[in-house]
Amino acid sequence: MDGPDFSKHELIPVIAQDDATGDVLMLAYMNREAYEETLTSGRVVYYSRSRRKLWRKGEESGNVQRLRSLWYDCDADTLLARVEQIGGAACHEGYRSCFFRRIDPATRTTTVVGERVFDPQSVYGKQG
Repeated sequence: MDGPDFSKHELIPVIAQDDATGDVLMLAYMNREAYEETLTSGRVVYYSRSRRKLWRKGEESGNVQRLRSLWYDCDADTLLARVEQIGGAACHEGYRSCFFRRIDPATRTTTVVGERVFDPQSVYGKQG
């Protein structure tokens, strides 16, 4: 096999990781078309499940992800995209990473870690 196996699942999860820092930025999905465009363009393209169309990361916010390397797992059903995050934030809520809420297992309380890089209201015209 030479790449992910889209015959098993139309959408494959993609973990986006900052190539320079190793920070996990987000989880999204690719279909075959998004995968091919990502490889061809060098800009990471996902498939938006909510909008049911290709999502060229940063098309609204300017927070583009430039592909540095692409990996797939042993089952060929998950991708790891090592990216250069341009614009400082991967998260649509304005944080660098989508994983900005930490859960304390003992108390089950959540703590927000990090600060917003941009205001989603001014970028998208809506909150979160």
